[in-house]
Amino acid sequence: MKNNWSEHESEQFIKKYTARGHTEALALRVYTTQLLGKNPKLVLHGGGNSSVKTEVKDIDSKTYKVLCVKGSGWDMGDIEPEGLPAVKLDPLLSMINKKKLSDEDMVNFQKRNLLNIKSPNPSVETFLHAFLPHKFVDHTHADAILDITNRPDGLKQCKKIFDQKVGYVPYIMPGFLLAKKVYETYLENPDVNCLILLNHGIFTFSNSAKESYDLMIKNVTIAESAIRKMKNKKLRQIKPFKNTLRPADIAPVLRGLLTDKKKNDSFVINYRINKDIKYFMNGIDVKKYSKRGTVTPDHVIRIKPYPLIIDIDSKDDLTSFSKKADIELKKYKTSYISYFKKNSKGKGLTMLDPFPRVIYVTGIGMFSVGTNYSAALIAGDVAETNARVITSVEETSTFKTIKEKDIFDIEYWSLEQAKINKSKKTLQGKIVVITGSLGTIGFETYKLFKAQGAEVVLLDNNESKIKKIQSSIPDLCLHADVTSRSSIQKAFKIICQRFGGIDILISNAGSIYDGPIADVSDNELKKSFDDNFFSHQICASEAVKIFLSQKSKGCLLFNISKQSVNPGLNFGSYGLPKTALLGLCKQYALDYGKYGIRSNGVNADRIKSGILNTSMINSRAKARKVTMKDYMKGNLLLNEVTAYDVAMAFFHLAVSKKSTGAVLTVDGGNIAASMR
Repeated sequence: MKNNWSEHESEQFIKKYTARGHTEALALRVYTTQLLGKNPKLVLHGGGNSSVKTEVKDIDSKTYKVLCVKGSGWDMGDIEPEGLPAVKLDPLLSMINKKKLSDEDMVNFQKRNLLNIKSPNPSVETFLHAFLPHKFVDHTHADAILDITNRPDGLKQCKKIFDQKVGYVPYIMPGFLLAKKVYETYLENPDVNCLILLNHGIFTFSNSAKESYDLMIKNVTIAESAIRKMKNKKLRQIKPFKNTLRPADIAPVLRGLLTDKKKNDSFVINYRINKDIKYFMNGIDVKKYSKRGTVTPDHVIRIKPYPLIIDIDSKDDLTSFSKKADIELKKYKTSYISYFKKNSKGKGLTMLDPFPRVIYVTGIGMFSVGTNYSAALIAGDVAETNARVITSVEETSTFKTIKEKDIFDIEYWSLEQAKINKSKKTLQGKIVVITGSLGTIGFETYKLFKAQGAEVVLLDNNESKIKKIQSSIPDLCLHADVTSRSSIQKAFKIICQRFGGIDILISNAGSIYDGPIADVSDNELKKSFDDNFFSHQICASEAVKIFLSQKSKGCLLFNISKQSVNPGLNFGSYGLPKTALLGLCKQYALDYGKYGIRSNGVNADRIKSGILNTSMINSRAKARKVTMKDYMKGNLLLNEVTAYDVAMAFFHLAVSKKSTGAVLTVDGGNIAASMR
């Protein structure tokens, strides 16, 4: 493993953070923590922790000895000083002879001794860091260490590989008792500078930030070298076969099976494939070694105790796959419920959902599952690490981790669940696709739905705008021509592979054509129908295919315009396709209501946007023989309607579960345009 320490970079960190009033020790702590956190073979998504013992002056002007330790919610890869809350050290050390301390009391005691009560909760391993009498302490879940320790003779192998300055701690659930055991192990041999926690990870420590980091890299490198020397066989693989199933077709099926129909809760499913995933899932014995638990306890809160494996063959089509997936998922749920009942007796626990977080479809790839896109990606990353470590162990030994009851205790440990359980937003887990998304209305709608927790995909035909926006927002932005079915199919394929499907289509794209209807050329009228009617049919029909595959309902929302019921002078070439679109919206409601698919529209008027720009407003005002200002406020409420108002209308229709075939007018009041 490469040692990434740089004297120049360390000096830059010292210069940067001391200028902000932090100590040199804390600056170095931030530097080496980031070095560790940016290496995925050491740390993944909030795993691991680090600390430094230093002195800090409080607001009472007194200087206190403190332990700055990684706080909950911070990732080591991009940690800042704020992510290392300062806890008064002496109170922590006063507990060193205490025999027991409940998790709740431990957390309360640590929080009570924070210098800043607004700081994040200190790590659950705070006492462990405090009890080791070194200035810098580092902890990772290094792949190589887990590879060595997750086997029947793990301890024996460790003693054979490492030198006398490495100590060993049997698996104990993180918390106060583990801290006590680590301290006892250290006292038995105070010369150790590294402790390996079997089936858990590795700690290194020193009074020097660089030395503690160097020790981590050194010992992990020793483990990696030993593993390379051990390897003497490859796992037996299933015979390769060809199959016509595509990940983009499979994902919506899986997503539908995972949806809680009663609660209407949805998951995001992300597809990935690489050589490590192939090697793991195509192993002949995958159903054996994949069921033995996670490589480190912390991973269970992300990916459950084991994945779901679905075997397919060359003859399987989407219909047969759906049947197989349904059967295997039901087996998984039954197995998980049994696992919960067996291990929860007398504990008064409520079962988490029984759905897998990782699904392997042999020959196809891995589908990671999360309550949102971020959680799905994290599950995928953690699953990849498990796959890599487990197969490596299986090449030379038998993968063996902690007991099932210990895995269960971590999965249902309130302190671990607190890392991922956050308040749920209205549209969490929902996939929303917006066409014409970079226009004024489309982008305002994107911002609103994103704020409500949805995963939003922005589709637009303006390539330069797409390229520009991609660098400024984290969401998926795709170039798509809504008048081309192949273009939309290509975009929807990408969406299904990344998110698992679609829940809400906001068909918003359109264009303006005006002039007296008799003067409009055939080509212009056809083009207007392509842009303002047929494009909506293409997008809606492709979305409905996905809805039906998911069997989890779905919602179509159309930007129709008041022109559909209240034509404007010289606006027939725009209004006619919009009138047809109103009929299309109702037809989808009629034809697909029995599947729980809703179809609704928004009739908006006079929204300042890319279509209704200053020039167009001036033209329409002249047609109405009013000023531009009066034209924009020409409604019963005498108030201009904005793009945000339209976005809110889309949102209300999206969450109105009992509304379909409905058209919501957003125009400030126009009796001639009212629907009834």
